[in-house]
Amino acid sequence: MTMDPNTKDEAFIRTEDVTFSYGDTVPDDVLKGIVMHVEKGEFVALLGHNGSGKSTLAKMFNAMLLPTGGTIYAGGMDTKDESLLYEIRRRVGLVLQNPDNQLVASVVEEDVAFGPENLGVPTEEIRKRVDDALKAVEMYDFREFAPHKLSGGQKQRVAIAGIIAMEPDCIVLDEPTAMLDPRGRTEVLRTIHRLNREKGITIVLITHYMDEAIEADRVIVMDDGKILTEGAPRDVFSQVELLKKHQLDVPQSTELTHRLKAAGVELPECTLSIDECVAALESLRPEFSHAGAGGEGEGGAEHAAD
Repeated sequence: MTMDPNTKDEAFIRTEDVTFSYGDTVPDDVLKGIVMHVEKGEFVALLGHNGSGKSTLAKMFNAMLLPTGGTIYAGGMDTKDESLLYEIRRRVGLVLQNPDNQLVASVVEEDVAFGPENLGVPTEEIRKRVDDALKAVEMYDFREFAPHKLSGGQKQRVAIAGIIAMEPDCIVLDEPTAMLDPRGRTEVLRTIHRLNREKGITIVLITHYMDEAIEADRVIVMDDGKILTEGAPRDVFSQVELLKKHQLDVPQSTELTHRLKAAGVELPECTLSIDECVAALESLRPEFSHAGAGGEGEGGAEHAAD
């Protein structure tokens, strides 16, 4: 996806030279002149190590925090305009790292209904929204359960359902899988990809798991309060040396092929997934088999024995 960086109306979220400081607590700027955009319907992964500013930026997309300098537009609305705060938070939902911090009721369906009730949605409409939201995250069968009896992944999906019930245009997820086991991570990632694909909800996923970013439309990498690089996942992760210079990781498949290429093995510039990596390595098998078979008469047997 491409966009004229000077066209404000085409971006659902847009930041213009945004700076932020926590004041006396942390006197230095946490964000330093951030310029970025997220288009409507796009799935963007925002990466960076701890302290890079990505979580601070996430909280600014729905006006939980306001910029010290510069401007953030969400759905064309200036987040510093207090008269628009209600509408901004209706259209941009925020899912935090720990689902326990967002679950407020003793029954799952009551928790999901909390947001629409506060928006003044009519009772009949709330019932429909709750059912639809729980079905969207595949938690409808758990609607009468107590949240504390659910697994971490299930709790996070209920938290997402609570946001969906408010019918946002965009969901910002701040490291939603950080506290989950592999199964819970898979459940949550499958859910947010389906919401993006089937409902057209704009997704901003803040994560430090590189493997979670490879299926995004675009990756934005932050470092020390600035945008380090951005682009399609393959373009970003092909910059292995740049990322490592800033103490950032790359997907494991990318790391493996990068090391093999450095050792002289002819492989693609960048593999992102395990399947891509396996296919690249499989392509080398005829070459290796030929080398082994053809060398038997000239010391090949000794090499095979070694």
